Amino acid sequence: MSVRHAVLGLLAQRPRHGYELRAAFEAFVGGRENWEVNPAQIYATLTRLEESGLVREHGMAQASGPEKRIYSITRQGKDALREWFSTAIEREHQRDEFFIKLMLCLATGQADPYKLIQTQRAKLYQDLHNITVQRTRANPQAELARILLYDKAIMYLEADLRWMDLVQARLDEIMRQPMPEPDLKPRGRPRKMQD
Repeated sequence: MSVRHAVLGLLAQRPRHGYELRAAFEAFVGGRENWEVNPAQIYATLTRLEESGLVREHGMAQASGPEKRIYSITRQGKDALREWFSTAIEREHQRDEFFIKLMLCLATGQADPYKLIQTQRAKLYQDLHNITVQRTRANPQAELARILLYDKAIMYLEADLRWMDLVQARLDEIMRQPMPEPDLKPRGRPRKMQD
């Protein structure tokens, strides 16, 4: 999910200032430990959205201190949000950083692939523990949507752990196979044919 669309959605709910947007975003995702967004990212996103005509800024006087900047979604912003709601989300299952790390480890010999797998597996188990604790603490009477998000995260982590087992079981076979190499095409002008 892009922070851009989350900001538009939160502004469609009601006008807000930057700090309020950040707090609302973190509330939706279940806290900073699940998806931390820093204030600079929120304000940079707001600037880009304003430049695109999707949000507008209003100043609001305060009793003390500078004017508070409140943002609201424009008609064009609502159109962009509706378009986002009507399209499916692309998953990037094949863009996996661990896979690249493992392949480079095998290609370069710069690290022990079994140790790499062990380190990654330990991280996945720790993440699984943390998410399971959060899920257990969630109130099903008031936080069912968040519980469903935790369930999804747990299922992804469990799938990653099963995949890690598969990789480790077949690692010796993988190491016996040649590493992928690109098909390099000749560069430059083609040679002239001689009669």
